[in-house]
Amino acid sequence: MPGPTVAIIDRRALGRETLTQALAATDARLRIRAFADIGEWERSAERGDTSVILLECGAAGHDHRPLGDELRALVAAHPGIPVVVMGESEDPRHVAEILGQGAHGYIPTSVSLSVAIGALGLAMAGGTFVPASALRNSGHERPECEQTVHSLFGLSERQGVVADAVALGKPNKIIAYELDLCESTVKVHIRSIMKKLQARNRTEIAFKLHAAKTRAA
Repeated sequence: MPGPTVAIIDRRALGRETLTQALAATDARLRIRAFADIGEWERSAERGDTSVILLECGAAGHDHRPLGDELRALVAAHPGIPVVVMGESEDPRHVAEILGQGAHGYIPTSVSLSVAIGALGLAMAGGTFVPASALRNSGHERPECEQTVHSLFGLSERQGVVADAVALGKPNKIIAYELDLCESTVKVHIRSIMKKLQARNRTEIAFKLHAAKTRAA
């Protein structure tokens, strides 16, 4: 059975070739196709089997409209295909703007290939990847309802954050990156969370947290 198809849209020839080779070498299941801009992808006969789009920040169309316009139009025209944007900036305001245009994630160029692949997988599963740097600098606090639910189960603050990430379907590698933890530490937290919630698996963690938050709302 063929794996998911990643459409890389990057105006830089070297960037396209480097990403194609690197992603294929890191995960042999991926089928990689590269395009210079959105228009080239949309005209391609191979467009139909695209599982996720990895859009480089500077990959605007030939009319050189701002990325926000291009991204909004792309998401509106192809709502069934998640778009993940890649760029150098890690400014939380920039990341928030990108996500506000409908992207399913933002990958800064500072992350490893394994994290980038995890982010693409999260987007394909319906989640949204936010870089750890943006989370650390955003200044947002967790809603009081979430803190109450975490206290109800006896979860520490860190365990509560990990539990919420599990409930969103994030894999351990992504959780570790976002929280600046070792993957082994994430696994220890998840075992503790399962014990406190009396959950047998990640699905039950998500179900019990959702049910508790619904009651507390």
